[in-house]
Amino acid sequence: MKLKKKAKKIILAVVIILLLVVLGFVLVKKFQSNGEVKETKIVSKIEKYGYVLKDNKPKAYKKMFEELEEILSAKEVDEEAYVKKIAEMYIYDFYSLDDKSAKTDVGGVDFVYPPILQNYLQNAEDTYYKYVESNIYENRVQKLPIVNEITIEKVEKIPFAYGEKNDEEAYQVEVSWNYTDRDFDDYQKGATLIFIHDDIKLCLVELQ
Repeated sequence: MKLKKKAKKIILAVVIILLLVVLGFVLVKKFQSNGEVKETKIVSKIEKYGYVLKDNKPKAYKKMFEELEEILSAKEVDEEAYVKKIAEMYIYDFYSLDDKSAKTDVGGVDFVYPPILQNYLQNAEDTYYKYVESNIYENRVQKLPIVNEITIEKVEKIPFAYGEKNDEEAYQVEVSWNYTDRDFDDYQKGATLIFIHDDIKLCLVELQ
């Protein structure tokens, strides 16, 4: 009789433990799905050019966006100032990984020539963004680079052809930069960018 009672107590304890485990699992899943994945919102737009600013961008990038908005709202747009600013914004957004939520959250897409965008995303995910860990629940501990100072070394107009598109006044921009942390000193710190005209907009078509 005592053995049967003991067995029943053991079974009851096991059932309670299993229920607690299942309940804990359900609560964790519910917590993750209901509050931890933060949706990004658009906080500003430059309608005429299709540029958008999302609320998850760092303070430095937001400042650049405001400067770009000022350049593009002028009665006569200074195109060299325009291309310098988007080159700076592209470098910051693409090479800073710390604010990215996952390897698929590739920076700089606003500045890329639309016909090459899919190829651009694939190449980025397979190379520079390949080892970026997911941070959708904001619990990532991985250390990632943040671009610090950006210098526009040289800007010149060049003829450039891409497919059937031929731009006699494309822009070639040489840029150098560094990172906020010396741990990333061996990362890329210089590039040549080529922008072509797509109606009134300048778009990145090549990165060297």
